[in-house]
Amino acid sequence: MEKEQCIYGLLLSVILLAGIRTAEAQSLKLWYNQPAEKWTEALPVGNGSLGAMVFGKPHRGHIQLNEESLWTGHPIERINPSASAYLDSVRQLIFAGKYLEAEELAQEKIMGKRLDTGVHTYQTLGDLYLRFGDTTKVQNYRRQLDLTNGLMNIQYQKEGVAYKREIFSSYPDQILAVKLTADESGKLNFVLQLDRPSPNKKIDVNNNTIVMREHVGNGDGVHYTARLKLDQNGGTVSRTDSTLQVSGADEVTILLAAATDYQSGDPDDITQNRISKASDLSYEQLRENHTRDYRRLFDRVELDLTDEDKGEEIPTDRRLEKVKKGGTDPHLTELYFQYGRYLLISSSRPGSLPANLQGIWSNGMKPPWNADYHTNINLQMNYWPAEVMNLSELTGPLFDFVEALNKRGQQVARQMYGARGTVAHHTTDVWHFAAPIGKTYYGLWPMGAAWLSMHFWEHYLFTNDENFLRRRAYPQMKAAATFFIDYLVENPDTGYLVTGPSMSPENQFVTPGGEKASVTMGPAMDMEIVHELFDATIAAAETLDADPAYRDTLRQVKEQLAPIRIGKNGTIMEWNKDFEEADPGHRHISHLYSLYPGHAINASDTPKLMEAARKTIDRRLANGGGHTGWSRAWIINFFARLKDGNKAYQNLQALYRKSTLANLFDTHPPFQIDGNFGGAAGIAEMLLQSHTGAVVLLPSLPDAWSEGAVKGLKARGRVTVDISWENGTLKTASLEAPKKGVYKVSYNGTTKELSLKANEEEIITPEFFE
Repeated sequence: MEKEQCIYGLLLSVILLAGIRTAEAQSLKLWYNQPAEKWTEALPVGNGSLGAMVFGKPHRGHIQLNEESLWTGHPIERINPSASAYLDSVRQLIFAGKYLEAEELAQEKIMGKRLDTGVHTYQTLGDLYLRFGDTTKVQNYRRQLDLTNGLMNIQYQKEGVAYKREIFSSYPDQILAVKLTADESGKLNFVLQLDRPSPNKKIDVNNNTIVMREHVGNGDGVHYTARLKLDQNGGTVSRTDSTLQVSGADEVTILLAAATDYQSGDPDDITQNRISKASDLSYEQLRENHTRDYRRLFDRVELDLTDEDKGEEIPTDRRLEKVKKGGTDPHLTELYFQYGRYLLISSSRPGSLPANLQGIWSNGMKPPWNADYHTNINLQMNYWPAEVMNLSELTGPLFDFVEALNKRGQQVARQMYGARGTVAHHTTDVWHFAAPIGKTYYGLWPMGAAWLSMHFWEHYLFTNDENFLRRRAYPQMKAAATFFIDYLVENPDTGYLVTGPSMSPENQFVTPGGEKASVTMGPAMDMEIVHELFDATIAAAETLDADPAYRDTLRQVKEQLAPIRIGKNGTIMEWNKDFEEADPGHRHISHLYSLYPGHAINASDTPKLMEAARKTIDRRLANGGGHTGWSRAWIINFFARLKDGNKAYQNLQALYRKSTLANLFDTHPPFQIDGNFGGAAGIAEMLLQSHTGAVVLLPSLPDAWSEGAVKGLKARGRVTVDISWENGTLKTASLEAPKKGVYKVSYNGTTKELSLKANEEEIITPEFFE
């Protein structure tokens, strides 16, 4: 009888996991009962390169547009020609404790001259307006983003007529599509305009098309073309010099394509070809192409955190407002989690650029921080959820970008530092500069390429793709590691090898003389990254049976690296000396890199460092830390790694309450997308971990998630994992891998070995761990 009950329980759990999608498909929608008034209330669509923010006003429809490569500027030389001659002088000043003198010399002789070379920036493609020319009151308004299908809809009634607009951005057909319908014939009347806030744009209107062109940046930037085609059933279309006017139509389809000459090709030809091919298909075929392609990625992962009514009658902004006032809402977490996956699918596709500081969605001509690529955490955080949330192929744009950065990175390594290999500093842009720019307190940080190279290694660990390891990951990691073989110098006080001049992003310390300084030798984050990069490069070479002599060199150098140390107050030392922080609540918590996203600080190998890491986070939070969205997201992941689910949950709620906008965008402030990606990654990290060699089930499950299920997460080793739980404890877990083998599985502190057959699901229960 007990055996029959056990079998019945297993079957019930399998049915539960299989049935998540039924409930989710009905509820994974961001929706509102009013149009967006502000850009941060609009809803995003995107296909990796062509994005739009949809406002949804009934009388004056507004769709703000972006094309990912629409950048001002061009490749320029940013290396300070005096850098190599003064490098040792800066180092000696630091070793002598003359920190302010070192910073002053570094600012003048090492830092690139940002103001002299100009600022290059990402810019809006423009705006699509639909002006309906009346202000008749509407009823039953609803604006929604359907995450399950990647579709944006606006519906309302006016004078008894039901109107609907549907918008999507298609990856397979590389177009933005807008369809307008009414349930009575001849009711669509509006003026269509394509515009851009620039005096240099040129607009041509011909028949049913509008074409907008420009050489951006006043002639110093890319050339773009935005091409729009309108098709209508019924009614008529007339034109002016800059608009199309639709009168008495039954339904209207608008197709828009955009391209630049950033990579290659004529944007006129590219957009003409895309519009021509899309026009050969019906709207229904375009929609089907889009949803099939999108759901191939989106449907891999499902999350259910509540058996309660999903509350579809509650608009998303009211749902969020309830949480901001202290309430709880498990379904908001389901939405936020899947929204993170939606945003990555929509902003990072094979062949595109990687997601920038705002993904691909940026308003105006001068976005915050130029919407560029900050490589001291922000670009990396954009890709934290990719592997674990079963979107591995979306990391391709990141790898393409890092490899393209190497050419300039090798030049900087050679000319600035007299080193081999590749290096990058705290930021870059689509023109791939790698030299340090700006001020020393944030710019003199030569770790960008090293940290980015670790994403290649993580991709291999998750996918077991040895071809990728051989062709791309190992060469990238070796180039980054080789730089440090040449760059490291001995600290005369300790005898350890250290990096420098460098700093701990973007914090400052208090010198013994009571002054604030930033530049030092061997800050903790640098040393943690180098330790883990050397370990990974050695492991990669061993896997490939390559470069035995090089492996030995890395081992020898690694033994001399400065270790992670604990300060007098019990926290991880952020710098090579036990300085006080100028800002104890600083948004960057860089010295915990090896807790997350690294893994050298862990309970089994370094329990004392784990304890110190916990004290470090507590100190930051006690002094106001986590006050930016991305910083709060990082803290969620820290607590997940510390296996404190309740603290991770508390910080997730703080992310909603303090750093989430009405459209669920993360705010720094202002809007930065990294917090969305970091927050989603944190939710996954609470449910599944695999960084220490075992698949760990529910490592940080909070009390608030007493029942639930997740399906389709990925663990390192290319293992797909489904989990269900009730009353806060594991119910069942399903593991599947494409390769036969023995895998370590852990739950509640107990680790067992599980034999898997290739591509065969194995279901386990808590009894497996007894």
